[in-house]
Amino acid sequence: MQFGIFSVSDVTTDPTTGRTPDDTERVRSMLTIARHADAAGLDVFATGEHHNPPFVASSPTTLLGYLAAATENIVLSTSTTLITTNDPVKIAEDYAMLQVISDGRMDLMLGRGNTGPVYPWFGQDIRQGIPLAIENYALLRRLWEEDVVDWEGRFRTPLQGFTATPRPLDGVPPYVWHGSIRSPEIAEQAGYYGDGFFHNNIFWPMSHTKKMVNFYRQRFEHYGHGRADQAIVGLGGQVFMRKNSQDAWNEFRPYFDNAPVYGHGPSMEEFTATTPLTVGSPQQVIERYASMRDDVGDYQRQLFLIDHAGLPLKTVLEQIDMLAEEVVPVLRKEMETKRPAHVPANPPSHAERAAARLEDAQTRNENEARDEIHA
Repeated sequence: MQFGIFSVSDVTTDPTTGRTPDDTERVRSMLTIARHADAAGLDVFATGEHHNPPFVASSPTTLLGYLAAATENIVLSTSTTLITTNDPVKIAEDYAMLQVISDGRMDLMLGRGNTGPVYPWFGQDIRQGIPLAIENYALLRRLWEEDVVDWEGRFRTPLQGFTATPRPLDGVPPYVWHGSIRSPEIAEQAGYYGDGFFHNNIFWPMSHTKKMVNFYRQRFEHYGHGRADQAIVGLGGQVFMRKNSQDAWNEFRPYFDNAPVYGHGPSMEEFTATTPLTVGSPQQVIERYASMRDDVGDYQRQLFLIDHAGLPLKTVLEQIDMLAEEVVPVLRKEMETKRPAHVPANPPSHAERAAARLEDAQTRNENEARDEIHA
């Protein structure tokens, strides 16, 4: 199972000092965080995509392209790539380029985002969010899978004899997750194509997450991609840890109360009771996240939000170390001990998918040769 971190890239004033980093400092801190996560042995680093303050991650592939050269093992991903307001032609080329640069050590999560004004900023209508996501992804897949594309749809100019460059590494498109919090149409889309489904449930009770994941699993099986329990699932989460639980609560409370993503709303007590946010000791985090399997079944990726709300960089790096040293080894062992042999432990890697493609091609060639002999 993969464990990692994701960033929403917020620029937030530290409520305990009154200090606010500028955009440059925040971007560079994200690079430091990703490098530290790689060195600590975490499996995934993912960045969001936003085009408005107080967020700075407006160009995920630029950030991840740098990290491809600056890290060694960690999978580089997004959380999210905006499938609705980005041109699918640009997505196809940008992420194929990232795939080549990283030698396949990447994937991406497609989603609609959570900022309404981004639609008119990029010439789209928010009321068309779901149709945009569906049509744009259908085109994106063709651009990766077909060398020459003729296409016409509702939301962009037609394509005639178009070839996206560079071509995907080894002829295998990047692995795609479909990220959604509340839209069954997106879970349906993930199931239809046999892609991964990521439920970033940081604001939602587990009862809702369970419904969405189970629906995706049913559709994955319905479309013939395997058994429902073999569908590829990822979850979001949030943690803040100290050795002593009360110390964690005391330290994190001012950050929670002023965070742009949930401050000035429910109390921290209410939020931790109803969402995956876990504030406490590493053992409490282990117990909380080990129980996720009981609701959604065996899953393949768990990402944690830890670098937000104005937390100092030093604190974030400490959180990464606690995750890597005290939480992840125990969770990984617990999850893998219970996982049935027929259920994938991880999302499919580029190497696995390239090998499967080669095997399929060899089988087709053998069948065609046999047909010619008997013709």
